Amino acid sequence: MGNSVKQANLNKRFKELLTEEKCRSHNEIVLLLQDEGFENINQSKVSRMLTKFGAVRVRNAKMEMVYRLPIEPLLPTVSSQLKNLVLDIKHNHSLVVIHTSAGAAQLIARLLDSLRETEGILGNIAGDDTIFTTPIKEVSTENLYKSMRAWFGIKQAQEISNI
Repeated sequence: MGNSVKQANLNKRFKELLTEEKCRSHNEIVLLLQDEGFENINQSKVSRMLTKFGAVRVRNAKMEMVYRLPIEPLLPTVSSQLKNLVLDIKHNHSLVVIHTSAGAAQLIARLLDSLRETEGILGNIAGDDTIFTTPIKEVSTENLYKSMRAWFGIKQAQEISNI
């Protein structure tokens, strides 16, 4: 089994253990994972994984302090009120630029990140009120731009010529 498959299996089981809300210490997690065949796991690796996945300590139903994955807030959708935060969308041959209300770019970028490759988005970079988005190889910038205009209800087509 390749290292990436082993790591994926370890990550999956690690998350499952934290979902069970029964692990009170790093050592408990190490022992549970070792019992399941992850022989190269140690306290230091568990510590890094807890940080990587944003685990928090909380009280479970038995009032024990245990590790748990954070509760993810629901992802916004393009049909939500967030689309009202998008002010303008422009593009050139390589980028789509989205202008948002002040402070809204990170939220809109998170929405776009959730769509990612299923909608032709390779990646996003967000500032305070501006997002740079680039399409995957198979999608033209023009087509991504048109899709974004439709998602966010932006009617006027504009192009940036000197980005």
